[in-house]
Amino acid sequence: MIETKKVIDTNLTDAKTKKSSKKLRDFLNYLTFVGPATIVFAAIVLTPFLIGFFYSFTQWDGVADSAKWVGLENYKYIFTKDTDFIHSFILTGKYTFFAVILTNVIGFGLALIVTQSLKTSNILRTVFFLPNLIGGLLLGFIWQFIFNKGLISIGQLLHSDFLQRALLGEEKGAFWAIVIVAVWQGAGYIMVIYVAALQGVPQELIEAAQIDGANKFQVLRKIIIPMVAPAVTVCLFLTISWSFKVFDTNLSLTNGGPFKSTEMLALNIYTEAFVNNRYGLGEAKAIVFFVVVALISVIQVYITKKREVEA
Repeated sequence: MIETKKVIDTNLTDAKTKKSSKKLRDFLNYLTFVGPATIVFAAIVLTPFLIGFFYSFTQWDGVADSAKWVGLENYKYIFTKDTDFIHSFILTGKYTFFAVILTNVIGFGLALIVTQSLKTSNILRTVFFLPNLIGGLLLGFIWQFIFNKGLISIGQLLHSDFLQRALLGEEKGAFWAIVIVAVWQGAGYIMVIYVAALQGVPQELIEAAQIDGANKFQVLRKIIIPMVAPAVTVCLFLTISWSFKVFDTNLSLTNGGPFKSTEMLALNIYTEAFVNNRYGLGEAKAIVFFVVVALISVIQVYITKKREVEA
């Protein structure tokens, strides 16, 4: 009995040792693959975010050796006295609404076109995607020339008063100019995602619906759109985050003008921190900006994911 007990104890000890060794190996493997990425993320993203969060409670010009602690004063100022920030917030929300809808609708429409049996479908995909390869700053300067010179010259040749308008010199015109450029650049990228989703729709379902007498609109509404719902979730998430974070196009196309009428949130934060040298206030605005975008993105993903399940 004593020898049997010793054997059992020995086996249990060996099993525990093997289990511990396996856990250690798994942890080391995990650390090997995930560790470097975690360190880089912490150094490049997490640490600057935490430092910026600290400075949002201070009064600092970004140059001085020390920052004055002011607590919640920056946040109080933002919501009670900073009318420019409130205006930028409302303007960015308006811009996001139109840019997201138009980019997704046009991107989905382009995807439907290039997935048809066309000889030029591959060429069309390339042409529609090309605007996405142009950088935001360069894109803004190109379209600034088009709006200020190109369209006006064409308007003079055609004797069109509408085309001869200085679009970027008007409050409403400049706003719609930014929307047009954003949609022109982003629709091709969104098209690629929708193309991948459309190619995954079983043709048997479409053929069966057509045999049952469904027209093209019914097939689109009842079969294609529900089947590409996961792609809609991704595209909405991307376009919402792009639209809220728009900066380079806004800077190069209008620089917030005329008279700050097109100053989006990102440009307002940049101006506050690096032009007005109020770094602490700029960081507070950036934190508010981050929280708002995160909440909207989480709500959007939750709603669209729920609709995916229902579909």
